[in-house]
Amino acid sequence: MGKLIIVDHPLVQHKLTIMRDKNTGAKDFRGLLDEISMLMGYEVTRDFPLCDVEIETPLTPMVGKKIAGKKLAIVPILRAGLGMVDGLLNLLPVAKVGHIGLYRDPETHTPVVYYCKLPVDIEERTVIVVDPMLATGGSASDAIRMLKEKGCKNIRLMCLVSAPEGVKKVLEDHPDVDIYTAGLDEKLNERCYIVPGLGDAGDRLFGTK
Repeated sequence: MGKLIIVDHPLVQHKLTIMRDKNTGAKDFRGLLDEISMLMGYEVTRDFPLCDVEIETPLTPMVGKKIAGKKLAIVPILRAGLGMVDGLLNLLPVAKVGHIGLYRDPETHTPVVYYCKLPVDIEERTVIVVDPMLATGGSASDAIRMLKEKGCKNIRLMCLVSAPEGVKKVLEDHPDVDIYTAGLDEKLNERCYIVPGLGDAGDRLFGTK
């Protein structure tokens, strides 16, 4: 059964508070999102299995630990999800990166797909879907569904800020997917924005508003 994991590390919470501040500009917002994504990556990968490997240090042979045969993919939901990729790649430099383009119809608030490009062996990989905001859950749920249609069986969702409505939808639609978030906020407003939230993550990330 999928579960919600709130990453409450003090550094994550500290940086998230600065990101929420309306006076934080695009440059600092981008840098903080990159840092938080890397910190959250430690939790997303915490249960990866290890195997023994024989190596030699400058002093002696020893048996060390390495991640056991994990093939990884990071899949951002465009466009705001792009801001979380580099932080994860700092931890997981051999991961491949796919892209799913979804936007929310301004009237119906439902997701519309306009782009999908994934690694050819995506079905063999553990996939980390990234999007800063989990609001209604529509985009995330659709992205996960698309990945499952490609044969993916091990999917995790990593978000910066989540609304209860979005968490509920994703866990109901995909009970086999865990959600990692730095903040579980109060609600959605009448425009389906997360409250208190941090505004439009894409606009703040790229300075387009």
